[in-house]
Amino acid sequence: MLWVWLGAHDAVAAPREDLEARLQTGDIVLHTSRSAQSQPIQQATQSPLSHVGIVEVTEQGAWVVEAVQPVQRIRFSKWKARGVKGAILVLRPQALSEAQRQHAVAAAKAHLGKPYDWRFEWGDDAMYCSELVRKAYAQGAGVEYGKMERLDSLRVKGLEQQLRERYGKRVPSDLELVTPASIATDTRLDVVYSDFPSVR
Repeated sequence: MLWVWLGAHDAVAAPREDLEARLQTGDIVLHTSRSAQSQPIQQATQSPLSHVGIVEVTEQGAWVVEAVQPVQRIRFSKWKARGVKGAILVLRPQALSEAQRQHAVAAAKAHLGKPYDWRFEWGDDAMYCSELVRKAYAQGAGVEYGKMERLDSLRVKGLEQQLRERYGKRVPSDLELVTPASIATDTRLDVVYSDFPSVR
């Protein structure tokens, strides 16, 4: 839609040095990870966005709660620098109160210290990045961003070896998961800043 494109275009034009000052608690941030699994995720989702976290703004600055190994809270500046070329997409939930966004961040922080979920399962003992963000908003604000998709609905052709390394001989093709790309294209999230205009 034209208004979406214009909004993304205006967001791209914003001065990068002012970005941290524009962040709000509850913003969702995405980038292209440098991890070993980033390329397979990009291929499977047909998107450059392979990692996602949720922002917390404090008097000490902006932080990102993210599911890596383990789930952690990291300075926004360091999080941003970890992405390929420092490129970033910042999204903001529509029509949610500050209290709801704070509750979502608190829900994400409740998982701090948990191991990364390499198998992309849906239990709470371990977390992968987009699972953490979806569950944080579901638990804290009653809104589920992104959509659940079956593993075999993604572009996994050519990734058979990587899947076998992760799951063994029996790859769970019916596994349901949420991807960073799915969250990135949720139209209930407004673009605050983007180095990825083609995503929207």
